[in-house]
Amino acid sequence: MSCCVLQITGLIFGGAGMLGTLAATAMPQWRVSAHVEANLVVFESVWEGLWMDCISQLGLRLQCKLYDSVLALPPPLEALRALMCLAVLLGVVAFLTAIVGVKYSQPSKEGPQAVSAFVLAAGVAFLLTGSLVLVPVSWTGGAIVRDFYDPAVPVPLKRELGAALYVGWASSALLLAAGAMYC
Repeated sequence: MSCCVLQITGLIFGGAGMLGTLAATAMPQWRVSAHVEANLVVFESVWEGLWMDCISQLGLRLQCKLYDSVLALPPPLEALRALMCLAVLLGVVAFLTAIVGVKYSQPSKEGPQAVSAFVLAAGVAFLLTGSLVLVPVSWTGGAIVRDFYDPAVPVPLKRELGAALYVGWASSALLLAAGAMYC
């Protein structure tokens, strides 16, 4: 009985982590403009994501623009996109495998080998997905912090950690927990 509870909890954590990974990939708030000068009146905020840039004016008007060309993107952004897309696909596969593992965990004719194969596959896939999410999110977070404290970076180009990074870190933690539960 405790095995089934652990699998259901892992399935819930994995599903939430999968949805969070999808949300973090789609969100434009990976890098958010930093307001570090003494100027208290801020008219616009800039958001930079994997797929688009957005400008929010006075918190009332939001304009977003998709990146014009895939070939014009800097190589680190291309790598971040690729890792997050791979994580989304692997997260879906892990979640579907986990559903099959829970379904076949009930006493059946297949025996324990079939059950453990699905459960183990789901656990490994969740662990790999969590790691795939953690790499680009932490890489971006580290670059933002490094540039923020670099005196050579002009103040208007300084950025802060966006909400998508926090969603990515939380999703990674959920996916790693789900993988640990399944393993």
